[in-house]
Amino acid sequence: MEILVVVVVVTALVFDFTNGFHDTANAMATSIATGALPPRVAVAVSAVLNLVGAFLSIEVARTISSGLVDETRIGPAVVFGGLVGAVVWNLATWLLGLPSSSSHALFGGLIGATWVAAGSDAVRFGAVVEKVVVPAIASPLIAGLVAALATFAAYRLTRGAKTAQRGFRYGQIASASLVSLAHGTNDAQKTMGIITLTLITAGTLPAGAAPPLWVILSAGTAIALGTWLGGWRIIQTMGRKITDVESPQGFAAETGAAAVILTSSQLGFALSTTHVCAGGVVGSGIGKRLADVRWTVAGRMVLAWLLTLPAAAVVGALAGRTASAGTAGVLAVAAVGLLVAVGCWVLSRRNPVGAHNVNA
Repeated sequence: MEILVVVVVVTALVFDFTNGFHDTANAMATSIATGALPPRVAVAVSAVLNLVGAFLSIEVARTISSGLVDETRIGPAVVFGGLVGAVVWNLATWLLGLPSSSSHALFGGLIGATWVAAGSDAVRFGAVVEKVVVPAIASPLIAGLVAALATFAAYRLTRGAKTAQRGFRYGQIASASLVSLAHGTNDAQKTMGIITLTLITAGTLPAGAAPPLWVILSAGTAIALGTWLGGWRIIQTMGRKITDVESPQGFAAETGAAAVILTSSQLGFALSTTHVCAGGVVGSGIGKRLADVRWTVAGRMVLAWLLTLPAAAVVGALAGRTASAGTAGVLAVAAVGLLVAVGCWVLSRRNPVGAHNVNA
């Protein structure tokens, strides 16, 4: 059991790392696209603030560790299966450059693995609807509306001002930093919650326990390292392919997204920061007169959102069932996950995207 717990904790931190590079775009895509921050500086700033944000709240971690599933009816092997489902989905959508939700991949993987292992009544569907589904629908709409109104107001109020673009670029440094801080308060906590859930199911912590300090530090560090690596493919999609973002739009999108994420973190809503930030980008395109919102790209993105929970749930269910068979099952799931990771990396080298061409 102790070895399995270590394996699950390491896998959770691997997921956290993939969450970091998958979601770097949430905070920094528009700032990189407008030139407010150089690409390498942007991801470094975001990494530091993600780490700081991890220490500011634990409400979302509590939602994950004690809210979505009955922790008394599952074991570490089930959590492991759910994590593998989330990691596989993260890597697949990163390869395609789709800003899908790492959070929903995690929830889907955990729900699928728990359902197969302990039955549907081990999943607290009321909490899933309240804390996950409703925020998933409402948060991008709210962020989009706020960004659209803010963009319209920004262009209207600064019409004819020659220094407006420069001023908004400076503003973007602050707003993008705030999104990074907010991201740490929400997404880093999800891994904290998963590790805490694992320790509870293994009997190391009592039910309802808060994340220990070492869990907070390790989760914050893992997501910061992933952010520093930079998910350049998704940054390119968010910053260039949805709409052509100018500084006033970037400032509006980031400010709206940060407000929604920080509010949700305090309420314990485990929302998708990707949904929020992408909604803000679309809203900024709607709010600018004659802006070109590329609805085909937005449609592909929404389709990925709709598929994330069920797809990760299926993979999580298969992985969780296999891992529950014993050590051989855990090793088999780990081997398949590693093969998928290597395969995604090899395929990504055919058309590499990095700091040198992210704005192409």
